[in-house]
Amino acid sequence: MSGDSRSPDSRSRDTRTKLLEGALRTLTEQGIARTSARTIAAAAGVNQGLVFYHFGSVDELLGAACHHGAEQRVSRYRPRLAAVTSLAELLQFGREMHAEERDAGQVAVLGQLLAGAQTQPRLAIAARGGLQLWIDEIEKVLGRVLTGTPLADLTDSAGLARAVAASFVGLELYEGVDQEGAGDALDALEQLAVLASVLDELGPLAQRAVRRRLRHTGRS
Repeated sequence: MSGDSRSPDSRSRDTRTKLLEGALRTLTEQGIARTSARTIAAAAGVNQGLVFYHFGSVDELLGAACHHGAEQRVSRYRPRLAAVTSLAELLQFGREMHAEERDAGQVAVLGQLLAGAQTQPRLAIAARGGLQLWIDEIEKVLGRVLTGTPLADLTDSAGLARAVAASFVGLELYEGVDQEGAGDALDALEQLAVLASVLDELGPLAQRAVRRRLRHTGRS
């Protein structure tokens, strides 16, 4: 006698995973404008009604899919992030991840959600949730590598983490229209990391002058 011997819970989890991965694949390959319950179900190889049974709406599925995809990517890179010991190494990691993720499609997913969020606010929540996973990991790295340096007192690690994450995502999208310009932007970010390291070598008077200027900038 043939049939699926798995438990109902196991079959349900399998279907949800298929839908999540189908949604990611559809966003990457067809874009937000052509992403629907029908196209996602076709990519997942399941009945269209299961989109609503498991997630309630296409937007809810897209939000879960973005979180699912980001969790997978963050988990993959977490050991490498844990080994980062300087701001320069963090930006070098960003360059390496940029090359690897270009083919994986995760940034394309965020790009599609960000595009759709301009007219569908619920998609902004989905994109923000996926980005937050990256921001949390980057903030951990910054908190670690900046401790004991002059920059620790000069910067807000949470805000800086958002700036770094936004830079990585923005550069991935920018590369689609200006690949050389995106490379130049990455080079510029790495030059900033070098400048940050030079700050460590300044004397106390110079460091105090930099602190005063940065604090004034923060208030303006």
